[in-house]
Amino acid sequence: MLRFLFPSTQIPMRVTCNSTLAFTSFAPSLFTRSATNQHLCRPQVLHSLINPSLPSPIPLEKFLSHYKSSQSQLSSPPFSASSFELRESLVTRYRDSRSLTDAKEFHLQVLKHGFNEDLYLSNSVINVYVRAGDLISARKVFDEMHERNPVTWACLISGYNQNGMPNEACEVFKEMISLGVWPSHYAFGSVLRACQELGPCGLQFGLQIHGMISKSKYSFDVVVCNVMISMYGSCLGSVANARRIFDDIQVKNSISWNSVISVYSQTGDPVSAFKLFTRMQTECIGSSFKPDEYTFGSLITAACSSINFGLCLLEQLLSTITKSGFLSDLYVGSALVNGFASFGLTNNATKIFGQMSSRNVVSMNGLMVGLVRQKCGEEAAKVFMEMMNLVDVNFDSYSILLSSFSEFSELEHGRRKGREVHSYLIRRGLDDTVVPLGNGLIKMYARCGDITAATSVFRLMVNKDLVSWNTMISGLDQNQCFEDAVSTFYAMRRTGLMPSNYTVISALSSCASLGWRINGQQIHGEALKLGLDVDVSVSNALLALYATIGGPPECKNIFSLMLDHDLVSWNSVIGALADSESSVPEAVKCFLDMMYYGWVPNKITFINVLVAASSLSLSKLNHQIHALVIKHFLANDRSIENALLACYGKCGEMDECEKIFSRMSERRDEASWNSMISGFIHNELLDKAVHLAWFMMQKGQKLDGFTFATVLSACASVATLERGMEVHACSVRACLESDVVVGSAIIDMYSKCGRIDYASRFFNMMPVRNVYSWNSMISGCARHGHGDKALELFMRMKLDGQLPDHVTFVGVLSACSHVGLVDEGFSHFSSMKEVYGLAPKMEHFSCMVDLLGRAGELDKIEDFINTMPMKPNVLIWRTVLGACCRTNGQKTELGRKAAEMLFELEPQNAANYVLLANMYASGGNWDGVAEARVAMKKAAAKKEAGCSWVKMKDGVHVFVAGDKSHPDNDMIYAKLKELNRKMRDAGYVPETRFALYDLEVESKEEILSYHSEKLAVAFVLTRDSRLPIRIMKNLRVCGDCHMAFKYISKIVGRVIILRDSNRFHHFDEGKCSCGDYW
Repeated sequence: MLRFLFPSTQIPMRVTCNSTLAFTSFAPSLFTRSATNQHLCRPQVLHSLINPSLPSPIPLEKFLSHYKSSQSQLSSPPFSASSFELRESLVTRYRDSRSLTDAKEFHLQVLKHGFNEDLYLSNSVINVYVRAGDLISARKVFDEMHERNPVTWACLISGYNQNGMPNEACEVFKEMISLGVWPSHYAFGSVLRACQELGPCGLQFGLQIHGMISKSKYSFDVVVCNVMISMYGSCLGSVANARRIFDDIQVKNSISWNSVISVYSQTGDPVSAFKLFTRMQTECIGSSFKPDEYTFGSLITAACSSINFGLCLLEQLLSTITKSGFLSDLYVGSALVNGFASFGLTNNATKIFGQMSSRNVVSMNGLMVGLVRQKCGEEAAKVFMEMMNLVDVNFDSYSILLSSFSEFSELEHGRRKGREVHSYLIRRGLDDTVVPLGNGLIKMYARCGDITAATSVFRLMVNKDLVSWNTMISGLDQNQCFEDAVSTFYAMRRTGLMPSNYTVISALSSCASLGWRINGQQIHGEALKLGLDVDVSVSNALLALYATIGGPPECKNIFSLMLDHDLVSWNSVIGALADSESSVPEAVKCFLDMMYYGWVPNKITFINVLVAASSLSLSKLNHQIHALVIKHFLANDRSIENALLACYGKCGEMDECEKIFSRMSERRDEASWNSMISGFIHNELLDKAVHLAWFMMQKGQKLDGFTFATVLSACASVATLERGMEVHACSVRACLESDVVVGSAIIDMYSKCGRIDYASRFFNMMPVRNVYSWNSMISGCARHGHGDKALELFMRMKLDGQLPDHVTFVGVLSACSHVGLVDEGFSHFSSMKEVYGLAPKMEHFSCMVDLLGRAGELDKIEDFINTMPMKPNVLIWRTVLGACCRTNGQKTELGRKAAEMLFELEPQNAANYVLLANMYASGGNWDGVAEARVAMKKAAAKKEAGCSWVKMKDGVHVFVAGDKSHPDNDMIYAKLKELNRKMRDAGYVPETRFALYDLEVESKEEILSYHSEKLAVAFVLTRDSRLPIRIMKNLRVCGDCHMAFKYISKIVGRVIILRDSNRFHHFDEGKCSCGDYW
């Protein structure tokens, strides 16, 4: 250990692990844990890298002088020449030994020959024990010594420090001071190194030692100062203190420069590191020392820490290193390989690797790590295969190799290769004994999607460390085994291991995915007790958790308590606020605050704020955000473009959507097409939505489940059965028919296109149903007048174990309304809150008002409205006014009250004035009808024209009342005249009360005979076909047309399916599916 105690002709530039000195001070290591991969900074890897801040060797002459002076003070007589030769022989024999057997033999020889009082030999024995790693025996020799000198204390302090026992080293130093022994600069250097090893915990003691040094002759000693520079650089990154000490050194050596440059490189300050390098070159002109491999190693680390100009610095360094002749150096070459690989320039890294005159496991590992980071898994595995017989492969090499398999282009191929390596490790007996390899196997299997194999490896591991548990919990979370991840977290806590920030982050992520509030709060409490909440990544995980299980107030509280924020923090809180309808304005304000504080938004930021902007429907804000996107050069990012499509679509700016969509060209993906289709549907441009979907399929664009659901929704909205069936066929070819979301959309499409029989058949064939499937079927049956079947389905749903939601009860209450089941409707309404804990919403109260109105119980409507826990909206009052229209003028007071509320809430909605006029007309109050029309004219409200349309092979044919613009106009009116005659012969009498004009009876009959739905059915009957007639109408069908269609269905012997704005009517053999209750 104390090599300087023995004759030596030359001090080597580097000292390997097999010849480490007790007190040596060398340049800082390149591979610090903060700047490079952890696989490149372990002692067993870097055999050639030296601890930078140990003091320089003691000069032999100085030590011998000190030794002679100490010998002169001993009472024992001087040794004879023969004994001196024996002592020299023992020292020469054992001085380089690291064997515990040699140490004990040396100790025995010293005792045997009576040299136990010899201070020089006793120090040597301590030194050999220290080098062999037996600190207990070293301490025993130390305690048995009657005389000790500063070297004795320095030996023991250094020994403890070098054997990873910094606390014991500090305790020995304290003991030394308490006994009044003044430390040498070697003892100071060793204990400062111990403080450095202790990190922040050792900073206070290090400061005290610095105070002692400042009062001693060593305050400007270059060796001690070099160690203090490294200590301050490592402990809490006290760069200012390190720099102050450096500046105070009067005569600096190369180690001084390397140490301070290393401090700046470790703290990620490349500017200061390179300024010092320039100053070093200037001040050291003509001196004996120049930048060496350690200088360049630290500078490479500093360059790698710079995101903006690191690559440029690295390329300049490469030129300087090449000129200096250090490119072939193993240490510098390995650092360059790792540096270029970390920037993704794997070709440069591979070229340098090939130019290195000698390579070791460090350089190989560095290249492999770079390739893995660039997702070049196959290339990394190839490097390992080529080099495994040329270098001493270590455990880290296998760990990196295992990590490369998850980066294979084909994950299954990577998993197979991983299993081969696993088998090889089992044959060598390394799989369950070496913890890092076990951790690597868990990580490899988890990332390759084989969580079962990862769990098996974890369970078979004999020893597990914190990394093992972290890897397992993270793997379970990433593979969506959220419950297992949380249970594994609790299992780890039962072992007594303290969770790290990585453990907490994975556990919180799983709780968020499961929506487990209590468990999430418990883990939050753990993080608080351990002080992990100060870690910004843990706080970000808490933001994500409370965004899911809590709400904006809790997210804002977490955000306000964070000591530090990063871009993820801002994005998380903006996203959480944007997802809450009540907090959308705060999301925009938070975005503005982020910009004010100087943060540069990324694409996640813009996506979140665009979600918020779409809810506000502020055109100016949308364009401002779009301008910022362009300013930050993100306008061509596909994710941003898709977010802009969704935002503009929800705000009604489809022209902007079409511009963006046309510019996207080859960048379009499923989300782009889905956003456009959804935008057209949202803005009621249904024809465009269907045409775009058809174009999408014709172009061969792959449709996902969401696309199919969106397109089917568009087909349902315009009731294009043929197109809907084509989309259904496409979903079958895409093997998505069994997808529960697509299946639910298919049911909804068929029911809205009039084929409730197809919807029912498909529903019964579904292998898996969710609440949306049941809701679509129940609502479909209610819409088609099959109220009894809808209620039967509701009973089946409950027996199947599926809990109903708010949408379910809208369908159930509509079914009760359409078939007149008042008592049963109220029973289901009450069960919402009492049985299922669902608070009724406005649409449920509207259904109940409709139920009472259809049943003619208008007296109960006003009482029911007065008991509502919320203020009635337009939906309620319009339902009330519609119910009053069916009373033949008997409840005009309630109708007028409803109309007044509607005029106040929606003064420009023409439907409200039309309903009021219809109510007056049904009671023959023509003055009231005139007043309603005058009021509508004053309000500048435009009435939607009633129209009906039919889909034929040659296209869609649209008709309005009294329309004579159709090419087949003469044939249509001739057929209609024929139908009128046959209906009258069959007993049909026009119900003139539905002609809402104050005219003669004959005129009213003529008006009724030319309603749009009658023109549509006459047109279909001019064509040869026996298929059911399907007619769509944008308004509610009138009573006269309803009666006429019953007669027509019997006369022509065909089924007529009429869809109006409220429901479907199936006419067959003179009867309607609604049972005349509609």
